[in-house]
Amino acid sequence: MTTIEFQVTGMTCGHCEMSVREEVGKIAGVESIDVNAETGRLVVTSASAVDADAVIAAVDEAGYRAVSTR
Repeated sequence: MTTIEFQVTGMTCGHCEMSVREEVGKIAGVESIDVNAETGRLVVTSASAVDADAVIAAVDEAGYRAVSTR
C-alpha cells in the first residue's frame, strides 16, 4: 500500500469533495480517496505508487489546486 497526501485549496462543501473524488478516482491504481473540504486534506491510497502529478492534474480538472505535503 502506498499513501500520498495533498493540501487542496478552494473546496468549501461536500459537492467539492465529490468532484475531487470523481476526478482522482479515474487514476489507475487508486484504491481509496479521503478528502475533507473543511481541512483541505486529500489522502490517496493505492496498491502501487501513483504519480503525484497525476493527482494534482486530476484535482485541477475538478477546479481546485493541490500540492503534495510529502
